[in-house]
Amino acid sequence: MRRTPHLSTPPPFRLTALLAATACALTACAWGGDQNAKDVRPPTAPRGVTVQAGSATTAHVMWNQATDDTEVTGYDVYRGATRVKRVPGGKHMVDVVGLKPSTEYTFTVRARDAAGNVGPAGKKLTVTTPAAAAADREPPSRPGAARGTAEGARAVTLSWGASTDDQGVASYEIYQGTSKIHSVGRGERTTLITGLRPGTSYSFTVKARDAADNFSPASRAVRLTTKADSGGKDGASGAAGTAPAGFHAATHRADGAYYIDLSWTPPHTGGAVSEYQIHLDGRTATSLVFGGTAPRGKATHSFYVGKEPGAAHRVKLRAKLPDGTWGAYSPERAVTTGRSS
Repeated sequence: MRRTPHLSTPPPFRLTALLAATACALTACAWGGDQNAKDVRPPTAPRGVTVQAGSATTAHVMWNQATDDTEVTGYDVYRGATRVKRVPGGKHMVDVVGLKPSTEYTFTVRARDAAGNVGPAGKKLTVTTPAAAAADREPPSRPGAARGTAEGARAVTLSWGASTDDQGVASYEIYQGTSKIHSVGRGERTTLITGLRPGTSYSFTVKARDAADNFSPASRAVRLTTKADSGGKDGASGAAGTAPAGFHAATHRADGAYYIDLSWTPPHTGGAVSEYQIHLDGRTATSLVFGGTAPRGKATHSFYVGKEPGAAHRVKLRAKLPDGTWGAYSPERAVTTGRSS
């Protein structure tokens, strides 16, 4: 007579473990696994990318901080389709060397996170290096006295006198102590330095650079101390020097609807400001991002507010600074649809 095999029942704790292991395999859970394996969302494209020829063989690339659902751990800088620099996530500028004089180059920047996700490229920018000066060993003269003002807790404004050079100044390099932190074109005499720490004393100097990579002696150092408090919320510096200047608002009517027209002068950051935040009637209304070349002089923008005449509105805006934080708001302006301002 054939006997039926005896099937033993697993103890409760073994059954629980078996069910849990099965569920884990089916749902791909990761006990103690690498949490970055789940991160498939790439960072955003860096905004506010600027590029400046530093000399006949160098270019200085800067950008605003990108964002990510976890953390941006680095940036890749491309010349055309070739990656030429890789920098850590806390750095938002780099010098690209080894270029050819009188040559046009295109640069882009991409952000990456800890999981290896690489975001889309920021705005493509083209720069042409100046011609090389034959046998130029003469450095530019020392820049005129540097001056500065603390702009709240995390920024300072610097200005200096012009340098002269037998072949022409190509750029000005700004140093914090012995470290280069910024570069601006030969036509600039003022710049905004952001990303500083509250309540901290800093020493800044400026050097002029010519197309042959000759550097001038450093300017006289200027020492500035940032304010102790944050001066604002949501990452805003709260400093008046970081606010758009000459802000004006008016309204016009077109095709049966009303629009608010804005005009302003961007804050002096040593580069183009490509992103702004518009605040309407006590709340954030929209972000404005300039495509192509962002205006360095007077900027304008117009946006729809409705079809009702006699509607009162309050509007102001602020700029996104090179370190990725928001600057101070412009003065608030009041406008009424259907009335001249």
